[in-house]
Amino acid sequence: MAKHDDETVRRVAWSEMFPWLRIVRTFRLAISARALVLGAAGAVVMAMGWWLLAAVLCASPTKSDATGWLQPYARCPWKAITEHALPDAPGIPKPAGRYLDELTASESTDAGWFPHDAVASPVRLLTKPARAALTSGELTGRDLTCLILCGLWGTAVWALFGAAICRTAAVQLAADEQTGFGAAMRFAQRKWPAYCAAALLPVLGVLLTGIPIVIVGWLMHWLGLVIGGILWPLVLLAGFVIALLLIGSLFGWPLMWGAISTEGTDSFDAMSRAYAYTFQRPLNYLFYAAVAAVVGWLGWLLVQNFAAAVVWLSYWAAAWGYGEKVTGSGFGVGLIHFWVGCVKLLAIGYLFSYFWSASAAIYLLLRRDVDATETDEVFLDADQSEPSATLPTIGTDSAGAPVIEPAQDAPPSEKI
Repeated sequence: MAKHDDETVRRVAWSEMFPWLRIVRTFRLAISARALVLGAAGAVVMAMGWWLLAAVLCASPTKSDATGWLQPYARCPWKAITEHALPDAPGIPKPAGRYLDELTASESTDAGWFPHDAVASPVRLLTKPARAALTSGELTGRDLTCLILCGLWGTAVWALFGAAICRTAAVQLAADEQTGFGAAMRFAQRKWPAYCAAALLPVLGVLLTGIPIVIVGWLMHWLGLVIGGILWPLVLLAGFVIALLLIGSLFGWPLMWGAISTEGTDSFDAMSRAYAYTFQRPLNYLFYAAVAAVVGWLGWLLVQNFAAAVVWLSYWAAAWGYGEKVTGSGFGVGLIHFWVGCVKLLAIGYLFSYFWSASAAIYLLLRRDVDATETDEVFLDADQSEPSATLPTIGTDSAGAPVIEPAQDAPPSEKI
């Protein structure tokens, strides 16, 4: 009789069959204490900078001008972050987009029950200065200066805090290694110029490409439309380049953070990778973004309800001893509201921690699709600030037996 070998499937490598499942892992990374603190800290620092710019350059921003979205920050940056962050009690929460749209003073139609809110809402907030500059009508010099400085400040802030989150996620997803808080921040500090430059290079390219169009406009004004008709093919070519730069920057800028965090590369390589992955695999990118949106939305439901339950149950339990609902004004009430705001702030930190973690995961997947690079390859640099362990020196005693020689800086009591 022929023998039949019983082959039993003991383990299914789901991550190999469905690589996009790595995106699901980003939720666990995003709710870690380190990521939540970094996300919350970045939100506070960005809000404080925008509050200062609004106070200096926009004394009374209104909804009608280009800086109307700065209204919440001009009043109180802390309230702008925490006031509408959570519902009053756990249940069906409002979407993250509604909170961030209230921050930017946008129309209510810009918010809604969309599963991509946990991903799209940080994008809408971080790109608000650029969108305000492009969509507003006539801009005063003060408005334009304020928008440019707000954009530069947001870029500088998330080139540090977002980079640390993205670096931690990239190392964890690729090498399955933990990155300490200090190591992540030191990496972000070293690469901070590269992160900033990668985001600003496309803007510089748009400005340089737009100069010839402005020159043609001047020629048309002084010499007539005939010269414009002759040079219009060059204008269209410049417009084509600007369109490519803007589209690639609009969709590819989160990948620049992923590229630098994963490869340890410079800004030019990060920008070229982001543009290449965006234009060569647009459908893959769209699919990964959709998966990240669904996972992020489900995670936001959990995080927001959990934080709301903490706040609501604390008030409910305290009311049994206090005898009434904690309301009113005064130092004590203000201090209670501050600690409640800290809980809300950590919940808001999830939006940013998940966004940057998902950006790292999507970058690894697109790199695999385009460059056929395995998702477990990541740049691991030696942190010079960490103490390095060296092997002891082996010597011999007077009898020729091997012994461990004492270190040069060891105290006499520790010498062997």
